[in-house]
Amino acid sequence: MTVQTTVDALEREHTLLTAAHRYDDLRLRHTLLGSDTDTDTDHERAHLPEDEALELLALGEVLSRKASYGRQLAVRAARAAGASWSQIAAATGVTKQSAWEAHQAWIQGQADAHRTRDWEGFTAEEERDARRLAGSPD
Repeated sequence: MTVQTTVDALEREHTLLTAAHRYDDLRLRHTLLGSDTDTDTDHERAHLPEDEALELLALGEVLSRKASYGRQLAVRAARAAGASWSQIAAATGVTKQSAWEAHQAWIQGQADAHRTRDWEGFTAEEERDARRLAGSPD
């Protein structure tokens, strides 16, 4: 029986640092095995086993999710410290409207997560507080 690697399972299992470490280990092994290409002359080369190749793929998504979550926590911290959306935009390299919209989408995602899973994400009160802190783009 093959155990399927899922991004949700790996996201619960790993912190950002442990996911990055495991991803880097697998990526390095993949590179050292020479499996970056699949040309006619490479068929004899070793490859990562299927389960590890799928884990590498899922870990890439875990890293993306965790980095995005960390970014939004930093946005909240900046807003709480008094930063404007213009300042946040400059720090993140996007327009203030884009920064604000991304943060609003993250808040909504947190609220949706709590409604569907009940054990993570924002409660209704936390959602309200997050939206109040976010305010509107300057």
